Amino acid sequence: MPTFGRLITAMVTPMNADRTVDYDRAAELARRLVASGSEGLVVTGTTGESPTLSADEKLKLFETVVRAVGDQVAVIGGTGSYNTEETIRLTRRAEETGIHGVLLVTPYYNKPPQEGLYQHFKAVAESTKLPCILYNVPSRTSVNLSAATTLRLAQIPNIVGIKECGDLTQVAEIISGAPEGFRVWSGDDAATLPYLAVGAYGVISVASHVVGPQMQEMIRAYLAGRVDEAAALHRRLLPVFKGLFAVTNPVLVKAALEMTGFPVGPLRLPLVEASPQEREALRAVLEKAGVL
Repeated sequence: MPTFGRLITAMVTPMNADRTVDYDRAAELARRLVASGSEGLVVTGTTGESPTLSADEKLKLFETVVRAVGDQVAVIGGTGSYNTEETIRLTRRAEETGIHGVLLVTPYYNKPPQEGLYQHFKAVAESTKLPCILYNVPSRTSVNLSAATTLRLAQIPNIVGIKECGDLTQVAEIISGAPEGFRVWSGDDAATLPYLAVGAYGVISVASHVVGPQMQEMIRAYLAGRVDEAAALHRRLLPVFKGLFAVTNPVLVKAALEMTGFPVGPLRLPLVEASPQEREALRAVLEKAGVL
């Protein structure tokens, strides 16, 4: 099985003009991302518009991406939701597609307490043989998976890491207390270098759709001890990180892919395409960064 690398891309879901899933384009995108430095792919995460995809669409996307690149990099399926039983059902079905792991978001909207979060993730992990990566993104879910709860969950053998969007103090607490082999990936491109500085393993990225080689260069420079070089690359990329998130993700990363010559189609409602003004602002950022 391919290992979960340091630079993992949370893939967008390509759509046809009628907003059906474009599976052929998804396979092309997966190959393009691997060629540009991605060491793993998350399929049907938030960036992949998971809330608007059916279970069958998700499973077919898993199969498509595994077939395209699964012998080269880890393919991680976003199977988490705010419904524990539904998450278990989808995760079990996902095992049959050949994916290498699952990404499990903290239950959103129902806002469970810490014990509820623990029991939710424990139940899902115990239902599958697949490695599980937790996903803590309080800005989206309105609930924070605390460091203490994360460390409890890290004792479960097939919970192997977390995509973390909490503050740096929480990240450091998790890394300090986690068992050997438990990995932390930044869920925020702009926090990648600060997270690495306190011991994180890598990033599950959106920006790597358009600046994958540069992000690999930054990570490798830091790991090689060339901290000043990594910091300079971080500062150079920061406007791109910010520019892609000026509107709710994945609106602008889909626009950016079109601008770079790889259109991936529209978004599904309730998301809508970037306005002319938003596109112009993004184009200016990408041009200044040398992406276009």
